[in-house]
Amino acid sequence: MGEKILKFFDRYGPMMIASLLILVIGLLISKLIVKVAAKALKRSRLDPTGNAFLLSLLRAVLYTFVVIITLSKMNVPMTSIIAVLSAAGLAVSLALKENLSNVAGGFILMFSRPFKVGDYIKIGEAEGTVNQISIMYTRLLTLDNKAVMIPNAAVSNSTITNYTVEDTRRMEQHYSIAYSADFDKACEVIRGLLRNDKRALNSPDAPLLVMNAHKDSSVDVMLRVWVKQADYWGLYWDLIKNVKAGFDAAGIEIPFPQLDVHERA
Repeated sequence: MGEKILKFFDRYGPMMIASLLILVIGLLISKLIVKVAAKALKRSRLDPTGNAFLLSLLRAVLYTFVVIITLSKMNVPMTSIIAVLSAAGLAVSLALKENLSNVAGGFILMFSRPFKVGDYIKIGEAEGTVNQISIMYTRLLTLDNKAVMIPNAAVSNSTITNYTVEDTRRMEQHYSIAYSADFDKACEVIRGLLRNDKRALNSPDAPLLVMNAHKDSSVDVMLRVWVKQADYWGLYWDLIKNVKAGFDAAGIEIPFPQLDVHERA
């Protein structure tokens, strides 16, 4: 028995050791190439949106290449390797149909580019800032810093709302004033605040103020104003505060829901 083992290692030992070395060194070189590629992509002027996706794809290709070279060194015929890979590919494609759909979805996102890393988007019920686009998933960070992983297949087949793709955005706010209040005076208070705030833009359209609705206890004043993306929420919250203060100073009543009861004698 011992003699057979010695003969086996004498015949196949060098080949097995060489194959193992090729596998280990190949994997190490692949990792090094991926690290170098990651640094190169980081320094390049290319859009960083697809960096994680490209690195995932490069890693898969390199590892497959190393495995093929290792099998070839073990004197496995190339035709057999191709046949095995084809059969394995078919089996994997059937077993991992959804995952392959995610990969295909990743390619669609890379070419169609509906968003990039750093954009604030909404996909279905999930919304947040795009943090990463990998070969399988798109990663969003919500406003409260939760990570949401969405399969690329679902992303590519969903309606995507991109809030930050354009330089400017139109803001809409609604204010309630009493029926007895002076509507034109209320509008002038709001216009005065906008004139004194450089964040409020007059292009592509000037700020719009209209009487939007007659509610049970109030008249609804609607404001639409253009603002730069970076200034959107700052101006939004400041207007909420400053319009209230302006109405108070001008004696414009902001009503609350109330019910008039009439008693018959």
